Amino acid sequence: MDRRSFIALAGGAGAAAVTGAGFYRWQEITPTLHYPGRAEGHFLRERCALPAPTEVVDLDVVILGSGMAGLAAAWQLNKLGHAGALMIDGPQPFGNAAGARFGDLAYPTGAHYLPLPSPEMAYVREMLSDLGIITGDALAEKPHYDERLLLHGPEERLLYKGAWQEGIIPSAGVAPHELAEHARFFAELERLRQLRGAGGGHVFAFPAVRSASHPAIDALDRITLRAWLEQNGYRSPTLHWYLNYCCRDDYGTRYDKVSAWAGLHYFCSRRGQAANAGSGAWLTWPGGMQPLAEQLAAASSIARRAGTAASLKRTASGVEALCFTLDGGVAKSYLVRARKAICAMPLHVAARVVENIGALGFDAKRHMPTYAPWLVANFLMKAFPAELPAAPLSWDNVVYQEPGLGYVVSTHQDIRAAPPSKTVFSAYVALSDRSALEARKWMQEASARDLVALASADLKAAYGIKFAPCVERVDITLRGHAMAAPLPHFRSNAGLKALREADGAIVFAHADLTGFSVFEEAAWWGCEAARRVLD
Repeated sequence: MDRRSFIALAGGAGAAAVTGAGFYRWQEITPTLHYPGRAEGHFLRERCALPAPTEVVDLDVVILGSGMAGLAAAWQLNKLGHAGALMIDGPQPFGNAAGARFGDLAYPTGAHYLPLPSPEMAYVREMLSDLGIITGDALAEKPHYDERLLLHGPEERLLYKGAWQEGIIPSAGVAPHELAEHARFFAELERLRQLRGAGGGHVFAFPAVRSASHPAIDALDRITLRAWLEQNGYRSPTLHWYLNYCCRDDYGTRYDKVSAWAGLHYFCSRRGQAANAGSGAWLTWPGGMQPLAEQLAAASSIARRAGTAASLKRTASGVEALCFTLDGGVAKSYLVRARKAICAMPLHVAARVVENIGALGFDAKRHMPTYAPWLVANFLMKAFPAELPAAPLSWDNVVYQEPGLGYVVSTHQDIRAAPPSKTVFSAYVALSDRSALEARKWMQEASARDLVALASADLKAAYGIKFAPCVERVDITLRGHAMAAPLPHFRSNAGLKALREADGAIVFAHADLTGFSVFEEAAWWGCEAARRVLD
Protein backbone atom coordinates (compact mmCIF):
# COMPACT_ATOMS: atom_id res chain seq x y z
CA MET A 1 0.00 0.00 0.00
CA ASP A 2 1.29 3.45 -0.95
CA ARG A 3 0.99 5.60 2.19
CA ARG A 4 1.46 9.00 0.58
CA SER A 5 -0.97 11.72 1.57
CA PHE A 6 -4.18 12.17 -0.34
CA ILE A 7 -4.04 14.71 -3.18
CA ALA A 8 -5.96 17.98 -2.92
CA LEU A 9 -8.39 17.65 -5.78
CA ALA A 10 -9.22 21.33 -5.90
CA GLY A 11 -5.61 22.12 -6.84
CA GLY A 12 -3.86 25.39 -7.60
CA ALA A 13 -5.88 28.57 -7.15
CA GLY A 14 -8.95 26.49 -6.26
CA ALA A 15 -7.18 25.12 -3.18
CA ALA A 16 -6.50 28.65 -1.97
CA ALA A 17 -10.20 29.42 -2.27
CA VAL A 18 -11.14 26.59 0.10
CA THR A 19 -10.51 27.49 3.70
CA GLY A 20 -11.08 25.83 7.03
CA ALA A 21 -9.57 22.89 8.86
CA GLY A 22 -11.99 20.45 7.22
CA PHE A 23 -10.29 20.83 3.87
CA TYR A 24 -6.81 20.20 5.25
CA ARG A 25 -7.94 17.16 7.22
CA TRP A 26 -9.38 15.78 3.98
CA GLN A 27 -6.03 16.32 2.27
CA GLU A 28 -4.35 14.05 4.81
CA ILE A 29 -6.53 11.02 4.15
CA THR A 30 -4.49 8.18 2.69
CA PRO A 31 -6.10 6.17 -0.12
CA THR A 32 -6.20 2.41 0.15
CA LEU A 33 -4.83 0.75 -2.99
CA HIS A 34 -5.73 -2.76 -4.15
CA TYR A 35 -4.05 -4.75 -6.93
CA PRO A 36 -6.11 -7.98 -6.98
CA GLY A 37 -4.15 -10.90 -8.36
CA ARG A 38 -0.92 -8.96 -8.81
CA ALA A 39 1.16 -10.93 -6.32
CA GLU A 40 -0.16 -14.29 -7.57
CA GLY A 41 0.24 -13.21 -11.19
CA HIS A 42 3.87 -12.23 -10.69
CA PHE A 43 4.43 -15.51 -8.86
CA LEU A 44 3.16 -17.41 -11.91
CA ARG A 45 4.98 -15.21 -14.42
CA GLU A 46 8.29 -15.67 -12.65
CA ARG A 47 7.65 -19.41 -12.23
CA CYS A 48 8.59 -19.31 -8.57
CA ALA A 49 9.20 -22.68 -6.95
CA LEU A 50 6.48 -23.97 -4.65
CA PRO A 51 7.04 -26.03 -1.50
CA ALA A 52 5.79 -29.60 -1.53
CA PRO A 53 2.01 -29.95 -1.07
CA THR A 54 0.91 -30.33 2.53
CA GLU A 55 -2.41 -31.91 1.54
CA VAL A 56 -3.97 -33.94 -1.27
CA VAL A 57 -7.67 -33.51 -2.06
CA ASP A 58 -9.50 -36.13 -4.17
CA LEU A 59 -12.88 -35.40 -5.75
CA ASP A 60 -14.90 -35.63 -8.96
CA VAL A 61 -14.96 -32.08 -10.39
CA VAL A 62 -12.83 -29.06 -9.53
CA ILE A 63 -13.67 -25.53 -10.68
CA LEU A 64 -10.64 -23.27 -10.91
CA GLY A 65 -11.86 -19.69 -10.52
CA SER A 66 -14.78 -18.05 -8.72
CA GLY A 67 -15.75 -15.36 -11.22
CA MET A 68 -19.12 -15.39 -12.91
CA ALA A 69 -18.23 -18.24 -15.28
CA GLY A 70 -17.08 -20.47 -12.41
CA LEU A 71 -20.16 -19.58 -10.36
CA ALA A 72 -22.45 -20.31 -13.32
CA ALA A 73 -20.76 -23.69 -13.71
CA ALA A 74 -21.30 -24.44 -10.01
CA TRP A 75 -24.95 -23.37 -10.26
CA GLN A 76 -25.50 -25.58 -13.33
CA LEU A 77 -23.82 -28.59 -11.71
CA ASN A 78 -26.17 -28.22 -8.76
CA LYS A 79 -29.20 -27.93 -11.08
CA LEU A 80 -28.12 -31.13 -12.81
CA GLY A 81 -27.95 -32.95 -9.47
CA HIS A 82 -24.17 -33.12 -9.13
CA ALA A 83 -22.77 -32.75 -5.62
CA GLY A 84 -19.23 -32.84 -4.36
CA ALA A 85 -17.52 -30.32 -6.64
CA LEU A 86 -14.91 -27.96 -5.22
CA MET A 87 -14.23 -24.37 -6.27
CA ILE A 88 -10.77 -22.86 -5.90
CA ASP A 89 -11.43 -19.15 -5.52
CA GLY A 90 -8.40 -17.78 -7.34
CA PRO A 91 -6.57 -14.59 -6.32
CA GLN A 92 -9.78 -12.67 -5.54
CA PRO A 93 -13.12 -14.25 -4.65
CA PHE A 94 -15.64 -13.40 -7.42
CA GLY A 95 -13.01 -11.78 -9.65
CA ASN A 96 -14.36 -8.85 -11.68
CA ALA A 97 -17.69 -9.18 -9.86
CA ALA A 98 -16.13 -8.41 -6.47
CA GLY A 99 -17.22 -5.56 -4.24
CA ALA A 100 -16.42 -4.19 -0.79
CA ARG A 101 -17.85 -2.03 1.98
CA PHE A 102 -17.38 1.17 3.93
CA GLY A 103 -19.25 -0.05 7.01
CA ASP A 104 -22.89 -0.44 5.96
CA LEU A 105 -22.31 1.06 2.50
CA ALA A 106 -21.53 -1.51 -0.20
CA TYR A 107 -19.72 -0.54 -3.39
CA PRO A 108 -18.38 -2.26 -6.53
CA THR A 109 -14.73 -2.83 -7.33
CA GLY A 110 -15.56 -4.24 -10.77
CA ALA A 111 -18.74 -4.75 -12.80
CA HIS A 112 -21.81 -2.95 -11.48
CA TYR A 113 -24.97 -3.73 -13.50
CA LEU A 114 -26.78 -6.31 -15.60
CA PRO A 115 -29.07 -5.47 -18.56
CA LEU A 116 -32.38 -7.32 -18.71
CA PRO A 117 -31.76 -10.62 -20.57
CA SER A 118 -33.39 -11.17 -23.95
CA PRO A 119 -35.84 -14.10 -24.43
CA GLU A 120 -33.14 -16.25 -26.07
CA MET A 121 -31.00 -15.97 -22.95
CA ALA A 122 -32.97 -18.70 -21.22
CA TYR A 123 -29.92 -19.75 -19.18
CA VAL A 124 -29.62 -16.27 -17.62
CA ARG A 125 -33.36 -16.01 -17.04
CA GLU A 126 -33.47 -19.41 -15.34
CA MET A 127 -30.59 -18.34 -13.12
CA LEU A 128 -32.31 -15.09 -12.16
CA SER A 129 -35.55 -16.95 -11.51
CA ASP A 130 -33.78 -19.40 -9.20
CA LEU A 131 -32.39 -16.46 -7.23
CA GLY A 132 -35.78 -14.75 -6.94
CA ILE A 133 -34.73 -11.81 -9.11
CA ILE A 134 -37.31 -12.79 -11.72
CA THR A 135 -40.52 -13.23 -9.75
CA GLY A 136 -42.85 -14.34 -12.57
CA ASP A 137 -42.62 -16.55 -15.64
CA ALA A 138 -38.90 -16.53 -16.54
CA LEU A 139 -39.55 -17.43 -20.19
CA ALA A 140 -42.30 -14.88 -20.80
CA GLU A 141 -41.69 -12.10 -23.30
CA LYS A 142 -41.78 -9.64 -20.39
CA PRO A 143 -41.05 -11.34 -17.05
CA HIS A 144 -41.71 -9.61 -13.75
CA TYR A 145 -38.56 -8.56 -11.86
CA ASP A 146 -37.86 -7.72 -8.23
CA GLU A 147 -38.73 -4.01 -8.05
CA ARG A 148 -35.88 -3.33 -5.64
CA LEU A 149 -33.27 -4.29 -8.25
CA LEU A 150 -34.70 -2.53 -11.30
CA LEU A 151 -32.87 0.73 -11.87
CA HIS A 152 -35.17 3.63 -11.12
CA GLY A 153 -34.85 7.17 -12.42
CA PRO A 154 -33.09 9.42 -12.79
CA GLU A 155 -30.91 6.83 -14.52
CA GLU A 156 -28.13 8.73 -16.29
CA ARG A 157 -26.98 12.22 -17.15
CA LEU A 158 -24.14 13.91 -19.04
CA LEU A 159 -22.09 16.99 -18.19
CA TYR A 160 -21.70 18.73 -21.55
CA LYS A 161 -20.47 22.28 -22.07
CA GLY A 162 -20.72 23.05 -18.37
CA ALA A 163 -24.31 21.88 -17.87
CA TRP A 164 -26.00 18.59 -17.00
CA GLN A 165 -28.50 17.02 -19.38
CA GLU A 166 -30.57 13.85 -19.19
CA GLY A 167 -29.14 10.84 -21.04
CA ILE A 168 -25.55 10.20 -22.14
CA ILE A 169 -25.52 11.20 -25.81
CA PRO A 170 -25.27 15.01 -26.11
CA SER A 171 -28.47 16.74 -27.22
CA ALA A 172 -28.81 20.21 -25.66
CA GLY A 173 -26.82 22.73 -27.65
CA VAL A 174 -26.03 20.23 -30.43
CA ALA A 175 -26.42 21.43 -34.02
CA PRO A 176 -29.52 20.19 -35.92
CA HIS A 177 -27.45 18.36 -38.55
CA GLU A 178 -25.71 16.40 -35.76
CA LEU A 179 -29.03 15.52 -34.15
CA ALA A 180 -30.22 14.26 -37.54
CA GLU A 181 -27.18 11.96 -37.66
CA HIS A 182 -28.01 10.70 -34.17
CA ALA A 183 -31.51 9.83 -35.33
CA ARG A 184 -30.23 8.11 -38.47
CA PHE A 185 -27.76 6.05 -36.40
CA PHE A 186 -30.37 4.86 -33.91
CA ALA A 187 -32.76 3.98 -36.73
CA GLU A 188 -29.99 1.83 -38.23
CA LEU A 189 -29.45 0.16 -34.87
CA GLU A 190 -33.11 -0.76 -34.71
CA ARG A 191 -32.90 -2.28 -38.18
CA LEU A 192 -29.82 -4.30 -37.20
CA ARG A 193 -31.42 -5.36 -33.92
CA GLN A 194 -34.23 -7.04 -35.85
CA LEU A 195 -32.08 -8.36 -38.71
CA ARG A 196 -31.95 -12.14 -39.06
CA GLY A 197 -29.43 -14.32 -40.82
CA ALA A 198 -28.87 -17.97 -41.68
CA GLY A 199 -31.37 -20.25 -39.96
CA GLY A 200 -33.61 -17.34 -39.02
CA GLY A 201 -31.73 -16.26 -35.89
CA HIS A 202 -30.76 -12.73 -34.99
CA VAL A 203 -27.40 -11.63 -36.42
CA PHE A 204 -26.52 -10.07 -33.05
CA ALA A 205 -27.31 -12.32 -30.09
CA PHE A 206 -26.12 -13.65 -26.75
CA PRO A 207 -24.22 -15.87 -26.49
CA ALA A 208 -22.23 -14.43 -29.37
CA VAL A 209 -21.63 -17.88 -30.86
CA ARG A 210 -25.40 -18.08 -31.42
CA SER A 211 -25.38 -14.97 -33.64
CA ALA A 212 -26.70 -16.00 -37.04
CA SER A 213 -24.32 -15.75 -39.98
CA HIS A 214 -24.92 -12.98 -42.50
CA PRO A 215 -22.22 -12.08 -45.10
CA ALA A 216 -22.52 -8.31 -44.74
CA ILE A 217 -22.64 -8.47 -40.93
CA ASP A 218 -19.84 -11.04 -40.64
CA ALA A 219 -17.60 -8.70 -42.65
CA LEU A 220 -17.91 -6.05 -39.93
CA ASP A 221 -15.37 -7.96 -37.84
CA ARG A 222 -12.67 -6.99 -40.33
CA ILE A 223 -12.87 -3.24 -39.63
CA THR A 224 -13.09 -0.96 -36.61
CA LEU A 225 -16.25 0.72 -35.40
CA ARG A 226 -14.82 4.11 -36.28
CA ALA A 227 -14.10 2.93 -39.83
CA TRP A 228 -17.70 1.69 -40.13
CA LEU A 229 -19.03 5.06 -38.99
CA GLU A 230 -16.89 6.90 -41.52
CA GLN A 231 -17.82 4.51 -44.32
CA ASN A 232 -21.49 5.17 -43.60
CA GLY A 233 -21.18 8.93 -43.52
CA TYR A 234 -21.48 9.51 -39.79
CA ARG A 235 -19.37 12.59 -39.04
CA SER A 236 -21.06 14.09 -35.98
CA PRO A 237 -18.38 14.72 -33.29
CA THR A 238 -20.92 14.14 -30.51
CA LEU A 239 -22.00 10.81 -32.03
CA HIS A 240 -18.36 9.76 -32.40
CA TRP A 241 -17.67 10.73 -28.78
CA TYR A 242 -20.70 8.76 -27.60
CA LEU A 243 -19.72 5.58 -29.46
CA ASN A 244 -16.15 5.89 -28.27
CA TYR A 245 -17.48 6.22 -24.72
CA CYS A 246 -19.64 3.10 -25.13
CA CYS A 247 -16.69 1.03 -26.36
CA ARG A 248 -14.47 2.25 -23.54
CA ASP A 249 -17.23 1.53 -21.04
CA ASP A 250 -18.04 -1.99 -22.25
CA TYR A 251 -14.68 -3.13 -23.64
CA GLY A 252 -12.11 -0.81 -22.04
CA THR A 253 -10.90 0.08 -25.53
CA ARG A 254 -11.41 2.96 -27.95
CA TYR A 255 -13.79 2.75 -30.90
CA ASP A 256 -10.93 3.16 -33.37
CA LYS A 257 -9.54 -0.17 -32.13
CA VAL A 258 -12.70 -2.19 -31.39
CA SER A 259 -14.17 -4.47 -34.07
CA ALA A 260 -17.21 -2.89 -35.74
CA TRP A 261 -19.07 -6.16 -35.16
CA ALA A 262 -18.41 -5.95 -31.41
CA GLY A 263 -19.24 -2.25 -31.31
CA LEU A 264 -22.63 -2.82 -32.91
CA HIS A 265 -23.24 -5.97 -30.87
CA TYR A 266 -23.09 -3.70 -27.79
CA PHE A 267 -26.33 -2.06 -28.95
CA CYS A 268 -28.09 -4.69 -31.06
CA SER A 269 -27.86 -7.89 -29.02
CA ARG A 270 -29.98 -6.95 -26.02
CA ARG A 271 -33.73 -7.07 -26.43
CA GLY A 272 -34.76 -7.69 -22.83
CA GLN A 273 -38.04 -6.32 -21.50
CA ALA A 274 -39.89 -6.46 -18.20
CA ALA A 275 -43.55 -6.42 -17.25
CA ASN A 276 -42.74 -3.80 -14.59
CA ALA A 277 -40.07 -1.69 -16.34
CA GLY A 278 -39.41 0.04 -19.63
CA SER A 279 -37.37 -1.40 -22.51
CA GLY A 280 -33.63 -1.43 -21.96
CA ALA A 281 -33.88 -1.42 -18.16
CA TRP A 282 -31.00 -2.56 -15.96
CA LEU A 283 -30.62 -4.55 -12.76
CA THR A 284 -28.34 -2.93 -10.20
CA TRP A 285 -27.06 -3.56 -6.69
CA PRO A 286 -25.28 -1.07 -4.38
CA GLY A 287 -22.33 -3.46 -4.19
CA GLY A 288 -22.12 -3.94 -7.95
CA MET A 289 -22.28 -7.58 -9.05
CA GLN A 290 -21.00 -9.02 -5.76
CA PRO A 291 -24.49 -9.58 -4.28
CA LEU A 292 -25.41 -11.58 -7.39
CA ALA A 293 -22.16 -13.55 -7.11
CA GLU A 294 -22.85 -14.30 -3.45
CA GLN A 295 -26.36 -15.49 -4.29
CA LEU A 296 -25.05 -17.80 -7.02
CA ALA A 297 -22.44 -19.26 -4.69
CA ALA A 298 -25.08 -19.93 -2.03
CA ALA A 299 -27.61 -21.36 -4.51
CA SER A 300 -25.03 -23.75 -5.96
CA SER A 301 -24.05 -25.12 -2.52
CA ILE A 302 -20.50 -25.27 -3.87
CA ALA A 303 -17.66 -25.99 -1.47
CA ARG A 304 -15.01 -23.29 -1.86
CA ARG A 305 -11.38 -23.04 -0.91
CA ALA A 306 -8.87 -20.20 -0.97
CA GLY A 307 -6.02 -20.61 -3.39
CA THR A 308 -4.73 -20.09 -6.90
CA ALA A 309 -3.86 -22.81 -9.39
CA ALA A 310 -0.15 -22.87 -10.28
CA SER A 311 -0.41 -25.81 -12.66
CA LEU A 312 -3.12 -27.99 -14.17
CA LYS A 313 -2.19 -31.17 -15.97
CA ARG A 314 -3.96 -34.17 -17.43
CA THR A 315 -3.28 -37.59 -15.90
CA ALA A 316 -4.29 -41.15 -16.66
CA SER A 317 -7.24 -40.85 -14.28
CA GLY A 318 -8.20 -37.22 -14.87
CA VAL A 319 -6.39 -34.06 -13.77
CA GLU A 320 -4.09 -32.74 -11.09
CA ALA A 321 -4.14 -29.10 -10.01
CA LEU A 322 -1.31 -27.80 -7.85
CA CYS A 323 -2.70 -24.83 -5.92
CA PHE A 324 -1.07 -22.30 -3.62
CA THR A 325 -1.82 -19.50 -1.20
CA LEU A 326 0.38 -16.53 -0.32
CA ASP A 327 0.55 -15.22 3.23
CA GLY A 328 2.99 -12.37 3.70
CA GLY A 329 4.85 -13.50 0.60
CA VAL A 330 5.21 -17.05 1.96
CA ALA A 331 3.70 -19.72 -0.29
CA LYS A 332 1.93 -22.90 0.80
CA SER A 333 0.61 -25.51 -1.61
CA TYR A 334 -1.91 -28.31 -1.84
CA LEU A 335 -2.77 -30.80 -4.60
CA VAL A 336 -6.24 -31.40 -6.03
CA ARG A 337 -6.90 -34.59 -8.00
CA ALA A 338 -10.15 -34.86 -9.94
CA ARG A 339 -11.85 -36.64 -12.80
CA LYS A 340 -12.58 -33.34 -14.56
CA ALA A 341 -11.50 -29.73 -14.21
CA ILE A 342 -13.41 -26.63 -15.28
CA CYS A 343 -10.80 -23.98 -16.03
CA ALA A 344 -12.74 -20.80 -15.22
CA MET A 345 -9.86 -18.35 -15.23
CA PRO A 346 -8.86 -15.62 -17.71
CA LEU A 347 -6.93 -17.01 -20.66
CA HIS A 348 -3.82 -14.96 -19.94
CA VAL A 349 -3.66 -16.92 -16.67
CA ALA A 350 -4.79 -20.27 -18.09
CA ALA A 351 -2.00 -20.12 -20.69
CA ARG A 352 0.54 -20.20 -17.84
CA VAL A 353 -1.34 -22.73 -15.70
CA VAL A 354 -2.59 -25.42 -18.12
CA GLU A 355 0.34 -27.63 -19.02
CA ASN A 356 0.80 -27.99 -22.78
CA ILE A 357 -2.22 -25.85 -23.62
CA GLY A 358 -0.88 -25.73 -27.16
CA ALA A 359 -1.91 -29.36 -27.62
CA LEU A 360 -5.52 -28.18 -27.28
CA GLY A 361 -5.09 -25.82 -30.24
CA PHE A 362 -4.35 -22.58 -28.37
CA ASP A 363 -1.09 -20.81 -29.19
CA ALA A 364 -0.63 -18.01 -26.65
CA LYS A 365 1.57 -15.98 -29.00
CA ARG A 366 -1.00 -15.99 -31.81
CA HIS A 367 -4.35 -16.43 -30.10
CA MET A 368 -4.12 -14.49 -26.83
CA PRO A 369 -6.64 -11.62 -26.63
CA THR A 370 -5.45 -8.11 -25.80
CA TYR A 371 -6.45 -7.16 -22.26
CA ALA A 372 -7.64 -3.69 -21.28
CA PRO A 373 -6.72 -2.30 -17.83
CA TRP A 374 -9.20 -0.54 -15.53
CA LEU A 375 -9.17 1.61 -12.43
CA VAL A 376 -12.14 1.79 -10.04
CA ALA A 377 -12.10 4.37 -7.24
CA ASN A 378 -14.73 4.45 -4.51
CA PHE A 379 -15.11 7.72 -2.62
CA LEU A 380 -16.90 7.57 0.74
CA MET A 381 -18.88 10.81 0.86
CA LYS A 382 -19.76 12.24 4.26
CA ALA A 383 -22.06 14.69 2.46
CA PHE A 384 -23.48 15.23 -1.01
CA PRO A 385 -21.70 18.06 -2.84
CA ALA A 386 -23.91 20.87 -4.15
CA GLU A 387 -25.20 20.16 -7.65
CA LEU A 388 -25.36 22.33 -10.73
CA PRO A 389 -28.91 23.07 -11.92
CA ALA A 390 -30.79 21.11 -14.61
CA ALA A 391 -30.59 17.27 -14.50
CA PRO A 392 -30.49 15.94 -10.91
CA LEU A 393 -27.92 13.53 -9.49
CA SER A 394 -28.44 10.21 -11.27
CA TRP A 395 -27.31 6.63 -10.84
CA ASP A 396 -24.76 7.03 -13.67
CA ASN A 397 -23.11 10.42 -14.11
CA VAL A 398 -20.85 10.95 -17.14
CA VAL A 399 -18.59 13.84 -18.15
CA TYR A 400 -17.91 14.70 -21.78
CA GLN A 401 -14.18 14.02 -21.64
CA GLU A 402 -11.62 11.19 -21.41
CA PRO A 403 -10.28 8.93 -19.98
CA GLY A 404 -12.86 8.78 -17.19
CA LEU A 405 -16.16 6.92 -17.59
CA GLY A 406 -18.06 8.91 -14.99
CA TYR A 407 -19.25 7.83 -11.56
CA VAL A 408 -22.06 5.72 -10.11
CA VAL A 409 -23.92 6.54 -6.88
CA SER A 410 -24.10 3.45 -4.67
CA THR A 411 -27.15 4.54 -2.66
CA HIS A 412 -29.25 5.43 -5.71
CA GLN A 413 -31.52 2.40 -5.20
CA ASP A 414 -31.94 3.21 -1.51
CA ILE A 415 -35.39 4.78 -1.77
CA ARG A 416 -36.26 6.85 1.29
CA ALA A 417 -38.01 10.07 2.24
CA ALA A 418 -34.72 11.97 2.59
CA PRO A 419 -31.24 11.32 1.14
CA PRO A 420 -28.90 9.25 3.33
CA SER A 421 -26.29 11.12 5.34
CA LYS A 422 -23.48 9.29 3.52
CA THR A 423 -22.99 7.67 0.13
CA VAL A 424 -20.31 6.23 -2.14
CA PHE A 425 -19.37 7.66 -5.53
CA SER A 426 -17.77 4.91 -7.65
CA ALA A 427 -15.57 6.42 -10.38
CA TYR A 428 -14.50 4.29 -13.33
CA VAL A 429 -11.53 4.92 -15.59
CA ALA A 430 -10.57 2.95 -18.70
CA LEU A 431 -6.91 3.63 -19.45
CA SER A 432 -7.63 3.57 -23.16
CA ASP A 433 -5.70 6.75 -23.90
CA ARG A 434 -2.50 4.65 -24.11
CA SER A 435 -1.53 1.12 -25.07
CA ALA A 436 -2.45 -1.66 -22.66
CA LEU A 437 1.23 -2.32 -21.92
CA GLU A 438 1.90 1.35 -21.23
CA ALA A 439 -1.20 1.54 -19.03
CA ARG A 440 -0.12 -1.45 -16.93
CA LYS A 441 3.35 0.01 -16.52
CA TRP A 442 1.87 3.31 -15.42
CA MET A 443 -0.41 1.56 -12.92
CA GLN A 444 2.59 -0.22 -11.44
CA GLU A 445 4.64 2.95 -11.03
CA ALA A 446 1.97 5.58 -10.29
CA SER A 447 1.89 7.15 -6.85
CA ALA A 448 -1.28 7.40 -4.79
CA ARG A 449 -1.33 11.10 -5.69
CA ASP A 450 -1.29 10.30 -9.42
CA LEU A 451 -3.95 7.60 -9.10
CA VAL A 452 -6.36 9.78 -7.16
CA ALA A 453 -5.83 12.68 -9.55
CA LEU A 454 -6.83 10.47 -12.48
CA ALA A 455 -9.71 8.76 -10.65
CA SER A 456 -11.21 12.06 -9.50
CA ALA A 457 -10.97 13.99 -12.78
CA ASP A 458 -14.67 13.57 -13.63
CA LEU A 459 -15.75 14.41 -10.08
CA LYS A 460 -13.60 17.53 -10.09
CA ALA A 461 -15.17 18.54 -13.42
CA ALA A 462 -18.64 18.03 -11.94
CA TYR A 463 -18.16 19.74 -8.58
CA GLY A 464 -14.92 21.72 -8.57
CA ILE A 465 -13.84 22.83 -5.10
CA LYS A 466 -17.17 21.68 -3.63
CA PHE A 467 -16.16 18.03 -3.96
CA ALA A 468 -13.07 17.79 -1.75
CA PRO A 469 -14.61 18.74 1.63
CA CYS A 470 -17.27 16.04 1.20
CA VAL A 471 -14.82 13.12 0.93
CA GLU A 472 -14.07 10.99 3.98
CA ARG A 473 -12.20 7.99 2.52
CA VAL A 474 -11.18 6.56 -0.85
CA ASP A 475 -10.53 3.00 -1.97
CA ILE A 476 -8.85 2.36 -5.35
CA THR A 477 -8.81 -0.98 -7.19
CA LEU A 478 -6.48 -1.45 -10.14
CA ARG A 479 -7.11 -4.28 -12.59
CA GLY A 480 -4.23 -4.60 -15.04
CA HIS A 481 -5.98 -7.28 -17.15
CA ALA A 482 -9.60 -6.33 -16.49
CA MET A 483 -11.18 -7.51 -19.72
CA ALA A 484 -10.48 -8.99 -23.15
CA ALA A 485 -10.73 -6.38 -25.92
CA PRO A 486 -12.60 -7.47 -29.09
CA LEU A 487 -10.26 -6.12 -31.77
CA PRO A 488 -10.90 -6.77 -35.50
CA HIS A 489 -10.80 -10.47 -36.49
CA PHE A 490 -11.51 -11.60 -32.91
CA ARG A 491 -14.45 -13.72 -34.13
CA SER A 492 -12.16 -15.79 -36.34
CA ASN A 493 -9.66 -16.54 -33.55
CA ALA A 494 -8.93 -20.25 -34.06
CA GLY A 495 -7.38 -20.66 -30.62
CA LEU A 496 -10.49 -19.42 -28.84
CA LYS A 497 -12.61 -21.73 -30.97
CA ALA A 498 -10.41 -24.70 -30.02
CA LEU A 499 -10.80 -23.99 -26.29
CA ARG A 500 -14.56 -23.50 -26.66
CA GLU A 501 -14.75 -26.99 -28.14
CA ALA A 502 -12.32 -28.70 -25.71
CA ASP A 503 -14.11 -31.71 -24.27
CA GLY A 504 -11.56 -33.81 -22.43
CA ALA A 505 -10.46 -33.92 -18.81
CA ILE A 506 -10.12 -30.11 -18.91
CA VAL A 507 -12.95 -27.89 -20.17
CA PHE A 508 -12.89 -24.11 -20.27
CA ALA A 509 -15.39 -21.60 -18.94
CA HIS A 510 -14.76 -17.88 -19.22
CA ALA A 511 -16.11 -14.88 -21.13
CA ASP A 512 -12.65 -14.68 -22.74
CA LEU A 513 -13.66 -17.66 -24.88
CA THR A 514 -15.92 -15.30 -26.83
CA GLY A 515 -13.38 -12.50 -26.94
CA PHE A 516 -15.14 -9.92 -24.77
CA SER A 517 -16.04 -9.83 -21.11
CA VAL A 518 -19.70 -9.54 -20.17
CA PHE A 519 -21.87 -11.47 -17.73
CA GLU A 520 -24.03 -13.09 -20.40
CA GLU A 521 -21.00 -14.71 -22.02
CA ALA A 522 -19.48 -15.83 -18.72
CA ALA A 523 -22.80 -17.40 -17.68
CA TRP A 524 -23.16 -19.26 -20.98
CA TRP A 525 -19.67 -20.79 -20.95
CA GLY A 526 -19.99 -21.72 -17.28
CA CYS A 527 -23.26 -23.56 -17.93
CA GLU A 528 -21.81 -25.22 -21.05
CA ALA A 529 -18.74 -26.43 -19.13
CA ALA A 530 -20.90 -27.94 -16.37
CA ARG A 531 -23.00 -29.85 -18.88
CA ARG A 532 -19.88 -31.02 -20.68
CA VAL A 533 -18.13 -32.48 -17.62
CA LEU A 534 -21.26 -34.49 -16.79
CA ASP A 535 -21.86 -35.86 -20.31
